[in-house]
Amino acid sequence: MIKIEYGAWVSGFQAERERRAALGDPDWGKGARLPAEIVRSIQKFQVGEDGDGSALSGKADLAGDPVYSEAVRLFIAEEQNHARMLKLLLAAGGAGTLDGHWSDATFVRVRRLLGLRVELLVLMIAEVVALGYYRALRDGVADPLASEVAGRILADEERHVPFHCLRLREGLAGLPRPVRRAVTCGWRGLLAGAAVLVAVDHGPALRTLGVGRGAFVAQTLRSSAWMARAMSGGPVPAPAVAGTVAVLRDLNEFGVSRDRLRSRRGAFRPKA
Repeated sequence: MIKIEYGAWVSGFQAERERRAALGDPDWGKGARLPAEIVRSIQKFQVGEDGDGSALSGKADLAGDPVYSEAVRLFIAEEQNHARMLKLLLAAGGAGTLDGHWSDATFVRVRRLLGLRVELLVLMIAEVVALGYYRALRDGVADPLASEVAGRILADEERHVPFHCLRLREGLAGLPRPVRRAVTCGWRGLLAGAAVLVAVDHGPALRTLGVGRGAFVAQTLRSSAWMARAMSGGPVPAPAVAGTVAVLRDLNEFGVSRDRLRSRRGAFRPKA
């Protein structure tokens, strides 16, 4: 039974839905000029964002809190919106979507093995990798439409991570401290492996975006440190400020100015 009040998260998701509706979609009509390696990379991430979320929502229902279940459904709707925007971005660039990809199929199979806690731990790996990817795409791609879409998705992902950290903190709270530490250390180890796979699979695109493979993996691991602490019982940003806190944390943690973070040769400078 979930004990934490998730009403504030429901309100946050609803407010964001209203903000998106008022803002409207990007201007797909202006088209997109995307290199072939970027197209292939976006196609793979689009597959990962797509899905009905039925397994996750079903496990959330079993947790026994209808407010949390509603928050999960609003989260799923945002992920589906990401898939929709990426599909339209690809169409604006004259490309289609993929029917599937091995990396997404693997994540889905592992996520569905056990209960909600395992589902969220595996989902969090994908979410944290996505943070680094969409940040690199936003800051490194030359096409303004692609940069805008990546920025919108990144802002959502920065809110999603604290939401899942909060639930995992509660889910792990009943375990002894050493066991919680072992779980989060193991999670970071799996995250490292996933980041390496993504860096290899998307290497040509990352290079075009000005991101070295090693830099991508290293920053993914650095960015996960506060998440592991949060899951183990540390503080989690409130829903109203989660996105802002994430941005400021990126700037402070890596000692990077806002201008430099947005530069193609900034935080993800490739090795010569």
